[in-house]
Amino acid sequence: MRLNLIGPLQVITDDGREHTPNAPKIGRMLAVLALQPREAVPTAVLIQELWGQNPPRSAAKTLQTHVYHARRMFQEERVTADGRNLLVARTPGYEFRVNDDEVDVSSFEQYLRLARYESRSGQLERAAHQVNGALALWRGPVLSGVPVGTVLAGRIARVEELRINALELRIEIAGRLGRQRELLPDLRALVEEFPLHEWFHGQLISTLHQAGRRSEALRAYHTLYSILQKELGLEPSADLRRLQAEILGSSSHEEPSGPLRTEAPETTRRHLSPIPSLRPTAVACFG
Repeated sequence: MRLNLIGPLQVITDDGREHTPNAPKIGRMLAVLALQPREAVPTAVLIQELWGQNPPRSAAKTLQTHVYHARRMFQEERVTADGRNLLVARTPGYEFRVNDDEVDVSSFEQYLRLARYESRSGQLERAAHQVNGALALWRGPVLSGVPVGTVLAGRIARVEELRINALELRIEIAGRLGRQRELLPDLRALVEEFPLHEWFHGQLISTLHQAGRRSEALRAYHTLYSILQKELGLEPSADLRRLQAEILGSSSHEEPSGPLRTEAPETTRRHLSPIPSLRPTAVACFG
């Protein structure tokens, strides 16, 4: 079986059939549990997600009913082999007994962890394969179409941030392999999707400059300048201002001096090694 959280919520049976839980609260409960596979998620965390700060007195009992219906769904839909108990009670709450390769978010994190390891080891082709595998799992926003509470909102923010880490790492690896120009279409899409992410803009400007496309590089710089001024009242970083000056000072007979720093920002490297696991807390903040 497989539980897909990246994109619309999906339960995939062992024989490949797709099922979506009919009850939204059951789907949200399973999502919280699946983001901490093989760990006991406290009842209080599940209640927080399903009912917020003011749960009804019957919340614990109602949660037990949701667990019952989830187990029944697994059985009736023949999600996995008979006799396999996926959802078990375990102090202080419930545990979802699924393997990492049975939850797409866990698979995504594993790919990303391996990509970072291979990149640091100098195995760039293997690192590229791993990071591409991670990004291939992305079917859309996490739990798209599912109304989520505060617990899942925090966990979704974490996974979305890890996607940005993966995109940065992919560009970094491509640059080290000398293939950054191949990513120009992706860089253009990324600056549209993340208009305030200055590093993506910088990679686009630098790559256009390296390709000898000075006018496009300058337009990309001015686009970034306008966005930062309008949204934040800021100017581009010193590195990007120096790059703009270099582009303006170059002529068609001069070779660009070199690309902008390819490595992803330091914050990305801190996030990626290691990728923290989701651990239950009293208020269910992400790790």
